Amino acid sequence: MVTYLAKLGELTLKGSNIKLFEKQLLSNARAYFSREDEIKITLRAGRMYFVAEDSFCQKIEYCLEHLVGITGWAKTVAVEKNIDAIKDAVFDLCVQAAKNGAKTFKCDSRRADKSFPLDSYAISKEAAARVYDQKILAVDVHKPDVTVYIEVREKVFIYTDSKKAARGLPVGVSGHGLLLLSGGIDSPVAGWRMMRRGMKIDAVYYHSYPYTSDEAQKKVEDLAARISAYGVSVHLHIVSFTEAQMQIKKSSPENYSTLLLRMCMMSVANKIAARIGAQCIVTGESLGQVASQTIENMAVTEMMAALPLVRPLSGMDKEEIIADSIAIGTYDTSILPYEDCCVLFSPKHPILKADKEEAKKIYDAMQIEPLLEEAFEKRAIKRFWVGKEAPVQE
Repeated sequence: MVTYLAKLGELTLKGSNIKLFEKQLLSNARAYFSREDEIKITLRAGRMYFVAEDSFCQKIEYCLEHLVGITGWAKTVAVEKNIDAIKDAVFDLCVQAAKNGAKTFKCDSRRADKSFPLDSYAISKEAAARVYDQKILAVDVHKPDVTVYIEVREKVFIYTDSKKAARGLPVGVSGHGLLLLSGGIDSPVAGWRMMRRGMKIDAVYYHSYPYTSDEAQKKVEDLAARISAYGVSVHLHIVSFTEAQMQIKKSSPENYSTLLLRMCMMSVANKIAARIGAQCIVTGESLGQVASQTIENMAVTEMMAALPLVRPLSGMDKEEIIADSIAIGTYDTSILPYEDCCVLFSPKHPILKADKEEAKKIYDAMQIEPLLEEAFEKRAIKRFWVGKEAPVQE
C-alpha cells in the first residue's frame, strides 16, 4: 500500500463554515477516480490522505497535481508512532537519497499529536542520529540536499520530496462563471485563475467556419480539456458566429468592427449564462493589451453584460500571463497557428476610445439580435471531465 499526504491551503482559515469547504474538496478529489478505483481518501486536521495499492500512484499524482485547494503534497512512508519505526524509515530514505547523489540532510519534525513523548526537536535529533553516525549523509540545517519531513499524527508520515500544488479554494465554493474562451494565451489563464478562487467555470467559444478552421475549434476544445483538469468539469458551448460577423462587416463602420464583435459576444454570453445559471461572465482581457482593451472600449463591452463582468488578468502584463500559461500546460496549445474569429476582418485602424452611446447606437442599427438568438439556440455543447471529453448530460 502507498500513502500520499496533501496539505490544505487557505480553506483552513474559514472558521465555522470550514466543513462546507472540506466537503467540496473531498468531492472534487473523488471526481478524479472511477467508482471502481479502490482508493481511500480522508481529510483530518489540515491534511488529506490518499491510501491505495501502488498501481494507483499515477492516478493519485495526476489528481494532486491539478486539485485546487491544496498547497502541496508528497508520497509518504507511514509508520506506527514509535521512535524506532521513525528512525528506520528516516534511515532508509537517507540511504536512497545518498544513492541519488545527496551529500547533506536535515530532519524537520512536526508533532501534531502532543501525546507523543518526544517534542519536535527531540524527534529530529533521534531520527537523524543513525544517518549521521554511519556517515550516510552529513548534517546541514541551512541548505541541505535533502530534507526529511516527519509528521506525527494518527500515524507518523515521513517524506523527502514535497511538491507544490495549485493552492486556492476548492472549485465550487465560489459560484459559477461563464468564460469567453478563445484560442489565445489569455482566456484559459483567466478561467484557471477563477477556478483557483473556488469558481466553477463553463465556457463559450465563437466559431466562424469556414473563415476559422476546424483546427481552430479543436485547439479550443483542447484548451477546455486542459483547464477542466483543474476545474473538475467544463461544458464548452460552441457558437457559430459566421452570420453575425458578416452582418457586422456589411452594416457597420470598419473601425468599430472588433468592438461590435465583442458586444455581440457579450449578448450571446448573457443568454448562455442565464440558461446555465452562471452568476458572472469571465474574460481574459488585460488593460491596454490590444485595441479592444482600452479602458474606454472595455466600458463599452461591460455595458452589454447582464451579469458582473470579471477580468482576472486586467492588471497583469503579457509575461506574467505567459508564465501562468506555461505552468498550467496551455501555452503550447495556445500558440498553435490557428486564428480565432476575433482576427477575422480585423480593422487596420480600430477605434481606441469608443463612446458608449455611439457604440450602442451603431449596434442597435445593425438589428443583429435575431441572428444572435439563432446562433445561441443552435450552439453545440461539449463536456470535459478532469482533462478528458465526456458525454454531455443535459
